[in-house]
Amino acid sequence: MYPNLYYAFKDLFGIELNFLRFVNSFGFFVAIAFIVAAILLANELRRKSKQALLQPTEMQVTVGQPASIAELLLNFLLGFLLGYKILALFIMKSSATEDPQAFIFSTLGSWPAGIGLGLLFAVLKWWDKNKKKLAKPEKRTVRIWPHDRVGEITIIALVFGLLGAKLFDIFENWSDFLKKPKSYLFSPSGLTMYGGLICAALAIWWYAKRHKIKFWHLNDAAAPSLMLAYSIGRIGCQVAGDGDWGIRSNLADKPGFLPDWMWSYKFPHNVNEDGIPIPGCVDTKYCNQLEFGVYPTPIYEVIACFILFLILWSLRKRLKIPGTLFALYLMFNGVERFFIEKIRVNNRLSIFGLNPTQAEVISTLLFLSGVALWIILVRNARRKKASAGQQQEGSF
Repeated sequence: MYPNLYYAFKDLFGIELNFLRFVNSFGFFVAIAFIVAAILLANELRRKSKQALLQPTEMQVTVGQPASIAELLLNFLLGFLLGYKILALFIMKSSATEDPQAFIFSTLGSWPAGIGLGLLFAVLKWWDKNKKKLAKPEKRTVRIWPHDRVGEITIIALVFGLLGAKLFDIFENWSDFLKKPKSYLFSPSGLTMYGGLICAALAIWWYAKRHKIKFWHLNDAAAPSLMLAYSIGRIGCQVAGDGDWGIRSNLADKPGFLPDWMWSYKFPHNVNEDGIPIPGCVDTKYCNQLEFGVYPTPIYEVIACFILFLILWSLRKRLKIPGTLFALYLMFNGVERFFIEKIRVNNRLSIFGLNPTQAEVISTLLFLSGVALWIILVRNARRKKASAGQQQEGSF
């Protein structure tokens, strides 16, 4: 396991680069997932725009104005946060930054670096606006296509996704949260995928409505991207060993074609530091492994979701009814997660005498929502087609 890229480079290439300790392996793959998803989404939205399925919106912008006080303050704040936390990782004493994640979520930081970088960002913003300043600012009308907004959509998905993932994790572990709320609120660990998906979806729905982007076409464009992003993100779970593993497994039951680690794995050096000490490990952190082998469920999801991505990608041009590709994504997502929960370690709820996991409940609802959405969209499309046919007959 590689809790951060320092351990990956050390093990794979024999290179020790201390600054890589600041790059969490899970976060690294999540970042890659967002980038790949954004690229695919932009390409799909561009394709739909060329087919006249999506239209641009027009807005007026004023060009030639100097930087406003609000813009300068916002850039100073951004620079301050980056300097106070990120730049501080490289210039403060190693004793303070030995655990980068704990440092980021603490109140510690470098005031000189924060103020210096904040001023630099503000000055650069002032210089950039001043360079484009006109004697008389002008109002111009610009056309913005949906694929031009992918950057904003990605940021919204990231912010609300992380917020939702944290909130749902707190809900799933409510009793434990009440005992130690700070460890949940100020910890980078503990993120629930479905919480992130639901909150991000609601935020993007609001954004699409505000900017008059056809919601079902946006959803269809995003469906393959979401599935691929989830597959890539699960690589991070496997590599970091973040607790998304399965129940205890028995190598005696392993199919012969699988390597041992794909059936039973102890997740050595896992980022959660769960389990028992690894004999001979001399590092100050990440020296634990699970006491017994478990199913490496993240790698199963990597493979399953990549296959489902290929299916969705191959169908994206064949399904003509808007929203049906997204409905299929909901069904695929629900089925995949429901069955993987059967061998995953997870907290269980108590509902009407049953004890499902939170993910089982949500995955079931997602599957049923996908089925219902498919039926409704197909029926509506048939009614419109029949109505259009009747109108044509009546015109003769």
